[in-house]
Amino acid sequence: MSQERRAEVERVTSETQIKLSLALDGTGENQITTGVGFLDHMLTLFSKHGALDLRLTASGDTHIDDHHTVEDVGIALGQALKSALGNKAGINRYGHALVPMDEALILAAVDISGRGFLELDLPLPTAKVGTFDTELVEEFFRALAHNAGITLHLRMLSGRNTHHIIEGAFKAVGRALRQAVAMDDRLTGIPSTKGVL
Repeated sequence: MSQERRAEVERVTSETQIKLSLALDGTGENQITTGVGFLDHMLTLFSKHGALDLRLTASGDTHIDDHHTVEDVGIALGQALKSALGNKAGINRYGHALVPMDEALILAAVDISGRGFLELDLPLPTAKVGTFDTELVEEFFRALAHNAGITLHLRMLSGRNTHHIIEGAFKAVGRALRQAVAMDDRLTGIPSTKGVL
């Protein structure tokens, strides 16, 4: 790489304090502490399977619930992804992954389009995994997609175990992003007939 594709983001609100660094051309090294154990586990999988180096610390008003922390981590991660991509010249732009996790089979498709959009078909059988509110999975991925400026389709093809479904989703999105952000040496400009993404 002629230039490192990385970004650092700090997000401080009355509800959360977040600091993260993201490197697109990594090996999946990570140090993640958000105060939400299940989110830490999912982001570790996302980083590893996406070959994205991620350092993340977050603290928030988890004495209320995990909503603000999970959503704001999605916002900050999306902002970092957008920043690290720069002008997007030479990237694959599109990526997809089909990931099995035991009985669950999850499809993720990504377009680094400049247009933040989430299409989610991920029915979750239970309202909680441990103490984690599973409705926050949608909040995280919506915040990520909108702030990164990516189109993200995430669909469950089969699944019964809520943990497996969510784990498959985070792995699949990591894999799809890994493909989409990768450089293609046959491409020299912006991968769009518009000339901009």
